[in-house]
Amino acid sequence: MPPERMRNGQNTTHFGYTDVALGEKQGLVDDVFHKVASRYDVMNDLMSGGLHRAWKDVLVSKVKPSRTRAFRHLDVAGGTGDVAFRVARAGGPQTAVTVLDINPDMLAVGQDRVGKQRGIQGPLDFVEGNAEALPLEDNSYDCYTIAFGIRNVPRIDRALAEAHRVLKRGGHFLCLEFSDVDVPGLDKVYDAFSFKVIPHIGRMVTGDGEPYRYLVESIRKFPTADYFADLIGDAGFRNVSFTRLSGGIVAIHSAWKL
Repeated sequence: MPPERMRNGQNTTHFGYTDVALGEKQGLVDDVFHKVASRYDVMNDLMSGGLHRAWKDVLVSKVKPSRTRAFRHLDVAGGTGDVAFRVARAGGPQTAVTVLDINPDMLAVGQDRVGKQRGIQGPLDFVEGNAEALPLEDNSYDCYTIAFGIRNVPRIDRALAEAHRVLKRGGHFLCLEFSDVDVPGLDKVYDAFSFKVIPHIGRMVTGDGEPYRYLVESIRKFPTADYFADLIGDAGFRNVSFTRLSGGIVAIHSAWKL
């Protein structure tokens, strides 16, 4: 990192382990999530052994939506609603949650799930939009979350700048993302499972293992937790910190707009 490089006079970035023109990455990522949208949450359970649920619970415990006053929450790259529904249930009738995703197929899955949710009192909106250019007003949200999404953004610095822009003063930025394993021995087991098992599971469940090979490769290309914390600080956030979970398989990054 940073992901942008030059090749034949063009800015390039990585799509998994492949170098692509910067302008091409978003379309390639969109195609991946178009293929996996209908089975996305099932695959999350299979790939993580259900741990993604616990990780998201920890993330939402840090949001702390008010149950007695107005609270506006933005969940980016959260099309299927997994994090948004948790925030909405944790808050009260004045907790308004916006789910934003660039992929309409992922948003459709989330919207279909709304009727099955219990304990949601406040408004819940789904918006199609790009994390690099949020179609939202400045200084308008109390909290911003993004779970397992920022590594798929072509220009991470722009997404972080946009997060800073739309948060209110005193707003909280939270990012749950795969990270660098820091337990000796676990890294080798994790690599073997990731590259040999996950694409096979994807092929069995969805009929196509290639999207999951990209997702595994994208994890390995994402910055270390320390480097990503520096990028968050460069975007203007303060009190930047991170907490590793499950031996560093994932990390939750926290920062504030002060």
